[in-house]
Amino acid sequence: MTTLSPENSLSARWSASFILVKRKPPIDKTEWDGFFDENGLLAKSRDFICVNILERGLHPFVRTEAWKFLTGYYSWQSSQDERLTVDSTRRKNYEALCEMYEKIQPLLENLHRNFMETRTTIAYDIQKLYDKDPLGNVLIDKKRLEKILLLSYVCNTQAEYQQGFHEMVMLFQLMVEYDHETFWLFQFFLQKMEHSCVINIGVGKNLDKLNTLINFLDPMFAEHLRGKGAGTVQSLFPWFCLCFQHAFKSFDDVWRLWEVLLTGKPCRNFQVLVAYSMLQMVREQVLQESMTSNDILLACNSLIDLDADVLISAACLVYAELIQKDTPPQTSQHSLCHLQRTSCLPTGGMFNTCIGLEHELD
Repeated sequence: MTTLSPENSLSARWSASFILVKRKPPIDKTEWDGFFDENGLLAKSRDFICVNILERGLHPFVRTEAWKFLTGYYSWQSSQDERLTVDSTRRKNYEALCEMYEKIQPLLENLHRNFMETRTTIAYDIQKLYDKDPLGNVLIDKKRLEKILLLSYVCNTQAEYQQGFHEMVMLFQLMVEYDHETFWLFQFFLQKMEHSCVINIGVGKNLDKLNTLINFLDPMFAEHLRGKGAGTVQSLFPWFCLCFQHAFKSFDDVWRLWEVLLTGKPCRNFQVLVAYSMLQMVREQVLQESMTSNDILLACNSLIDLDADVLISAACLVYAELIQKDTPPQTSQHSLCHLQRTSCLPTGGMFNTCIGLEHELD
């Protein structure tokens, strides 16, 4: 659990510097394998590994396995043999869920209007995806992607489906080989992220925290956003819904940020500090030109092709600044401390459906 202290401030500044200087390359397969003993049990601390992921990132050849630990697909305490068993169980349970879906699909089509509307939306969203690389090679299987999204919608009664999920699941499909891996990684990703990208669960909380953070760290900017820029922060919900993926120049940058968010380093709800750092990129222009809300949003939407390491480093510095600030008033302190301590894990929902069903299938 992260706490507010001068030591953490220094650590955050060190991480910010380390990220930009790139003193060590990303964790490769040889180094990753060295984190485990001959039985596949963790030989290094989880904290050590997560800090290294924050500061250095993961080599693409390591990412698939590492993400299974970061999301909770695998337990950090598991052995190699236990992980083989877990993966086999996940595959069987995914197949069982698919069979269940096939059986109830006619009922859903006849009795649930929302199902038909959502299936149409998913199909439309997927068709808009560009599925080829610059050389014309097909990157994704749209039929498989549609099946996973529909199954997720039916099983995950809390997150359901929202526009943007098709792009998120596509990134998981690009990372792993099998459909059961794509499906379960996405479910565990949502849970690990405390549903922060789900509109009716975490997005509003993120926006409230962002407002509080601006008020505390940048009162001048906050005053402008309450005046001419009224409504701007609440209109930045796509940043959180898409986990910032439209802001980056490559999939690797998106994965880089997401894996940092999964580590919980340097603090919980790091995505709020990322959003604050992006707002700071347009701050000077906004104040100099005395922009209104619409113009501010246009400036924010122009933040594309960003470098993940630069953004992560900037957010680490914001965290260090937050720690070094004087203790805020009690009401602000309560909200800001959510960045470090407070869990917003929902009850019911996914773990009573997808993962709950998986347990029943064991």
